[in-house]
Amino acid sequence: MKALALDLGRARTGVAVSDPTGTLVRPLPVIREVDRPEGAAALAEVIAREAPEVIVIGQPLLMSGEAGEQAHHASSFAGRLRSRVDARVVLVDERMSTAEAERRARETGSGSDIDSIAACVILEAWLAAQQEAA
Repeated sequence: MKALALDLGRARTGVAVSDPTGTLVRPLPVIREVDRPEGAAALAEVIAREAPEVIVIGQPLLMSGEAGEQAHHASSFAGRLRSRVDARVVLVDERMSTAEAERRARETGSGSDIDSIAACVILEAWLAAQQEAA
């Protein structure tokens, strides 16, 4: 199953996509300000081009597991996106994804944007959970 992941941010949103089998994940360019018309159009273009079956949005819960302001923003964004796309839209806990992305970037010397590497981390975790559930 092809999936697209978003590491949602108000200024920058990291994007990653899987292959059609859900085996390989690769980062895509960051989208700026997805809540503004230009950013929303850029995201719509990526979704149309990649045609994912599922869009996975990282929900940055607090370390306590509670939803803070950013988590509520992600939930609201997911609701708006659900009404505009045919793909299933899911929220997943993304705690520590940025720290993991920074570690990976350091270890590999990756030139990819940290936000899109974080989207890869989110997508890989979601795909692994789907494999375990199957």
